[in-house]
Amino acid sequence: MLSSSLVRGALALAFIGSAQLAFAHALPKLQNPGPGATVSAPHEVSIDFGEALEPTFSKLIVINAQGTQVNTAKSIVDASDKKHMSVALGELAPGVYKVQWTAVAADGHRTQGHYNFTVK
Repeated sequence: MLSSSLVRGALALAFIGSAQLAFAHALPKLQNPGPGATVSAPHEVSIDFGEALEPTFSKLIVINAQGTQVNTAKSIVDASDKKHMSVALGELAPGVYKVQWTAVAADGHRTQGHYNFTVK
């Protein structure tokens, strides 16, 4: 029969281990332009993540209000800062744009999300 303190200790270790795994996901720390921002037409969208990214599986796309992808270039993960991903943009007309991102951390954990910004 296991003592209750041994069971509590095992549960505590399991919780700590799962909490550390949660921090291994690459989540945005800084977005430019940011969510909900109204800006002059940017020439790039960039996101800094909390974890290093796997460039082969991470991507960033920008879509206009009609659902058309507006970036023609592929997104890139900065070779000198693997937490930074960006995509170049051409001239954007005024309107609302959606940024969709997929980030695969170097440890293989995948996250994704989206947000909007407005060009004035």
